[in-house]
Amino acid sequence: MALKLSQELKQTQRLSPLQIQTIKLLELPVQDLEQRIRKEIEENPVLDEEQPRQEEGQDDDAQPRQVSLSDYKEDDSVPSYKLHISNQGRDALPEYNTFSVKDSFTQSLMDQLGFRNIDEHQRAVAAFVIGSLDEDGYLRRDLESLVDDMAFRAGIDSSEEEVLQMLKLIQEFEPAGVGARDLRECLLLQFRNLSPSPAVENAHRIVKDFFPDFTAKHFQKIMQRLNLSQEDMKAAMGKILKLNPSPGGGIDDSYNDQAQQIVPDFVLELENGEPKLSMPRFNIPELRVNKKYADILMEAAGSNERSKKEAAAFVKQKLDSAKWFVEAIKQRHNTLMTTMQDIVDFQHDYFIDGDESNLRPMVLKDIAEVTGFDISTISRVVNSKYIETHFGIYSLKYFFSEGMENADGEEVSTRELKKALQELVDSEDKNKPLTDDELVMLMTEKGYKLARRTVAKYRDQLNIPKARLRKELV
Repeated sequence: MALKLSQELKQTQRLSPLQIQTIKLLELPVQDLEQRIRKEIEENPVLDEEQPRQEEGQDDDAQPRQVSLSDYKEDDSVPSYKLHISNQGRDALPEYNTFSVKDSFTQSLMDQLGFRNIDEHQRAVAAFVIGSLDEDGYLRRDLESLVDDMAFRAGIDSSEEEVLQMLKLIQEFEPAGVGARDLRECLLLQFRNLSPSPAVENAHRIVKDFFPDFTAKHFQKIMQRLNLSQEDMKAAMGKILKLNPSPGGGIDDSYNDQAQQIVPDFVLELENGEPKLSMPRFNIPELRVNKKYADILMEAAGSNERSKKEAAAFVKQKLDSAKWFVEAIKQRHNTLMTTMQDIVDFQHDYFIDGDESNLRPMVLKDIAEVTGFDISTISRVVNSKYIETHFGIYSLKYFFSEGMENADGEEVSTRELKKALQELVDSEDKNKPLTDDELVMLMTEKGYKLARRTVAKYRDQLNIPKARLRKELV
């Protein structure tokens, strides 16, 4: 096979370091942005966090000196931007409810175990069982696999009988219902703490003997089998509904303050009846270039020493990185602000009072066309971002929805359709809930022509059960 050389001209597009930096920063919410900036400060010695301005009369030498790289005439490749970066001032972090750490779920059970008169081997078995409970407080594993896992992972020789004995012990702990292996057992455990009464006795029998019928809401069948009146059934149901199906959920294992709150990326307020958008900075650090490195570069500019030239090359590399990072932050701010302002303009009527009926159908493409940005850019802006309004805090994704035409030929948002569907379910006769076919008919009367499968899809998205499961005793 003969070899030959040939030339081929191709046009390719490569992202610049600034573009890569901007893309990465664009999708970060404000909490993650703060961490990312602080990480950059740690990794790039050229960057420092801006300190509060000095009061008058203090030593001016302590202030960071502004140095322009345009002073360097020897090396034209050095960019001419100032080393002192003046960002916008930070806004005060808003007051949030104080976060108090609760006892962890596991620790609470271990503390109760410490008061029980059992030997060390039993205590080790019980501790392993406690560590095997899920976040709802249930033991979702069979005893045989638990025994095997206990021997393999902890070197504890036990038996199914001993594990069951320790599980029964744990089921006496607080909160009531902990250590149950299914919902039925969880509810039955909680009847121990209730004062005896006819309603409690009926409720206990329903859960113990008719649990499948109870979950399927076959109330008439249960009433006939137990010879209960409707009033008796309502009283029993009242007792059951007060029980806790998730006993482990009452004690928080989380020690993470950040997970307990959402810091909005945008704030929208009404000013003279019109929505006004802002981007509070909160804890976002302001950046400046470390004066020490500026001096190194200034000194090396007119020097012929190799070591100083190498130091200057290193500093220049870090300065370039700092420049791209700060410019990327600026571009992130401008892109987010432009995109959010266009969303507010697009949904102007909605942002006046938060009425969902004024929420227009809107997809990413609509905002991309208005802003001139790519759809992928809009997607990054919308992802994991929140806005605080005078009627609540919302994810930006909330404002995007598909649309369809109503009977008058007007385009309405799927969110408006879901709201109308929710209102129909909320106002239905709970003794005879509306079927999907009946919901289709009522939605048509409201001017929304929907197929039955569409109503079923919206109902599922709203977490509304089927008609049979919505039946209540009233």
